[in-house]
Amino acid sequence: MIFVVLAIIALVLLAGILLFAASRRRDADSAISEVSSETRRRDRDRVKASVAAAAVEGEVSGRDLEKTTAIEQRKGDLVAAGEFADVEPWVAPDPEVIGVARRQFLNRAIIAVMGLNLTGFGLAVIAQLWPGASEGFGAPIRVGAIPDVLAEITANNGFLYRPEGRMWITEFPASALEKAAPIYAGTTAWPGIQAGVKAIFQKCPHLGCRVPECGSSQYFECPCHGSFYNRVGEKRGGPAPRGMDFFGMSVEGGVLTVNTGDIIFGPDIGVDSTGQEREGPSCLGASSHA
Repeated sequence: MIFVVLAIIALVLLAGILLFAASRRRDADSAISEVSSETRRRDRDRVKASVAAAAVEGEVSGRDLEKTTAIEQRKGDLVAAGEFADVEPWVAPDPEVIGVARRQFLNRAIIAVMGLNLTGFGLAVIAQLWPGASEGFGAPIRVGAIPDVLAEITANNGFLYRPEGRMWITEFPASALEKAAPIYAGTTAWPGIQAGVKAIFQKCPHLGCRVPECGSSQYFECPCHGSFYNRVGEKRGGPAPRGMDFFGMSVEGGVLTVNTGDIIFGPDIGVDSTGQEREGPSCLGASSHA
């Protein structure tokens, strides 16, 4: 993984160097073109002034002056050279006089936007690959000490919701562990289940609706299509193809951590490890559970 990260960084740096070099080359070409044009204009003005001054002093005849003027009108940039025309030394142009052309400005803006996009893409890729670079859903979430988590579950009438992980945390009865072992022991959720809790993904496996708890029935009941599940997310009825999906868990030093990037498919239809029945009326109506 470290080689992938280094390769991405190298590509981003190389792209930045190429864009910078292209920008400098365009600037140099534009500046050279403008300086050459400016120099030609200055030379023409000085030659005209020299010819006019020489004519006034009698050094150039009127015929020569007319001939020089006609040549300039026909040739445009062609300047008639004579003994009176001195070569002017080259003077570096003033950057403020040159200015920035509209096309040059657009080129620089496009290059800057491309550079920002490449940089953002590279940083996003590195953030995804770097261990522990992200938080919240999709990453491990430290929930707390097991006794504190169980107390919160009891205080919330059997259902503890953690929005940062999009998960429900419920108590898994110790009396059901023996029956649950063949179902859950081979999953990464088993350490948490053995400690007495289960972290359940909030989405219904039928069509993805968020499943709320029902305080009266002590079931999870999907309001979209009527699927319902016991407190540990095992399907008890409705069109869902399986029980609610759940997360991998770890317990270290008595502290529960839920890995929301490790989603495990819910148990098959017919699995009922706890034997829990409805404890009251359904929140969706009696017809939903018929």
